[in-house]
Amino acid sequence: MRTTVVISVFLLMTFPAFSQTHVVKGEILTFNHYPVQNVEVVAKKAKSAVMTDSLGQFELVCNDKDVILIKTKVFNLFETRVTPKDDFISANLIFKNSKKNRDLAAGQGYIKPDQLSYALAHLSHENNSFCNYGDVFSLLRANFPEVQIMGGSGGGTEGAYIRGQKSMSSTTPGEAVYEVDGMIVTDISFVIPCEIATINIQKSGGTAVYGTQAVNGVIIIETKGYKSQKQGQ
Repeated sequence: MRTTVVISVFLLMTFPAFSQTHVVKGEILTFNHYPVQNVEVVAKKAKSAVMTDSLGQFELVCNDKDVILIKTKVFNLFETRVTPKDDFISANLIFKNSKKNRDLAAGQGYIKPDQLSYALAHLSHENNSFCNYGDVFSLLRANFPEVQIMGGSGGGTEGAYIRGQKSMSSTTPGEAVYEVDGMIVTDISFVIPCEIATINIQKSGGTAVYGTQAVNGVIIIETKGYKSQKQGQ
């Protein structure tokens, strides 16, 4: 009877430890088109690591609240937190263009030389991390320190506010003006990060063309489709 109790207690103590890990699958790209192979993907808390295959794919054992890390000399650091619900992640690594890094990327087999040459010549606008974000406000928050995101999470619709810009009728900043593909819009939550080609943040000094409301600054977004259309005209 005593043996049974000890075993039962042991199982109860160890079961949570086993339940804290799960397998996360993923795909690593660069220039949003080409798979990155032979790059190490690390789970910091689980202390596990794997190499991406020829398709840039991997399977990694992670803790439920782990951090996935990719650190190389030729790409910008990629780091993301996973939750127990995450079973797949996709990342676009930003290539740090230099002669040394081009040689190193080819030598390490991260990307084929012809693919890298084409990407640098024709896909420079894809060399960003925009696709790594689930929504446009997360993208702005992470990449533009001069932009503050307010609202959401029970506080109403999220909005973007440019730090240092003061409303004419208040000491607090007002929401920025949004321009998407040449059109003024009242909300940018519909914009899909992976479809964005460029983002330009303008403070009030250079926004007279937008009228008095632009005292709060302007966030100008161009999508890939719109940019291609302009270039084709």
